[in-house]
Amino acid sequence: MSAPLRSPLEGHPPTSRLSLAEPAPAVSGSGAPKVVAEGVPTAVRPDQQTGDGRYPIAWLTITAPRGATPTATSICACGRNLFAAGHHKALALINDHTNHKTRCPLRADQEGAAA
Repeated sequence: MSAPLRSPLEGHPPTSRLSLAEPAPAVSGSGAPKVVAEGVPTAVRPDQQTGDGRYPIAWLTITAPRGATPTATSICACGRNLFAAGHHKALALINDHTNHKTRCPLRADQEGAAA
């Protein structure tokens, strides 16, 4: 003896006809769908955030995934681009990057001009 067949959605009668989704009619009654809302600007405006004149000069990137070899990369706008792999070498590069702040010709010019 087999169980009686049930509808995939219990409590809902099976539908006899499928209907496709149609776009809603336009408010004006013309039948054409509206593409852009009225009053919405379509042009991209420039960024209105005004900076304080500072911008990054040097970047230090450190990756130390669990169970893998740590790495460090030191990049500066003056042309410095150093990479180190391994715990001790990465720590040495981090210290060197910190010391580079006082030696970098780009930073030294900015700090002297501000004084």
